Amino acid sequence: MNNMDEQKREQRHQEDLQRLRGFRPIDDTFMRGLFKENIPLAEFVLRIITGKPDLVLMKCETQADMKRVTGARSICLDAYATDSAGKKYDIEVQRSDNGADPHRARYHSSMMDVENLDEKQEYRELPDTYVIFITENDYYKAGKPVYVIQNMNLTLGKPFDDGAHILYVNGEYRDDSDIGRLMHDFNCTSADDMHFSILAEKTRYLKENPKGVSEMCKVMEDLRDESYAEGREEQAKMTAKNLYEQNFSIEQIAKAIGFDISTVEKWLTQKAV
Repeated sequence: MNNMDEQKREQRHQEDLQRLRGFRPIDDTFMRGLFKENIPLAEFVLRIITGKPDLVLMKCETQADMKRVTGARSICLDAYATDSAGKKYDIEVQRSDNGADPHRARYHSSMMDVENLDEKQEYRELPDTYVIFITENDYYKAGKPVYVIQNMNLTLGKPFDDGAHILYVNGEYRDDSDIGRLMHDFNCTSADDMHFSILAEKTRYLKENPKGVSEMCKVMEDLRDESYAEGREEQAKMTAKNLYEQNFSIEQIAKAIGFDISTVEKWLTQKAV
């Protein structure tokens, strides 16, 4: 590595450290670090959001890829968890309203179904699924902490009971309830300002502990590397949109993913899917 490459690497590292200081749990890059190999934290968050204090998680993975249908659009779940009853949970943080479009929630739900039913299984063996969008803004603008969406038999006025659940969590909601305090914490950049110690401790580790800082820098480096791998332009588009939602400038995004500014600007001005 020559001096110029070393200087660029150090400059990028310093930029990453600056970004890390401004990260909040509601930023998906930071969420990747928070939930990675951290079942207790995912379990804690899900218990509050779902109102199930006895919920027990058996598994939780971050950035779970789902594409079992050839030619279908793939998705990468922020956090994908399974509880002791086999129920599946997709936890997404969405800073922009475009990213929380109901059609996207529907697609996530359908992909979870495809992922969890093998060729010879009966349809009734599909597990219950929960798609959870934690949105920075109050998507439905009704002041509620959580909006619960389920399919209905409109003729009978009864739930369809297909096991599919979609929850929109209002990231703007604040009060002294657990969900209000959790949403406060999800918007904090400093662990010292958080209510819940389980979230504060992990935040402090990733921002202040040298090992944790190194882990987060690796996460950011991995996000950049993903856009280069095998010339996958689609991945670069996804990375650009994720970074844009975290308030990175177009110039910063272009530099980070290795594409020219005009190309990145074109991606970001296209109608969201």
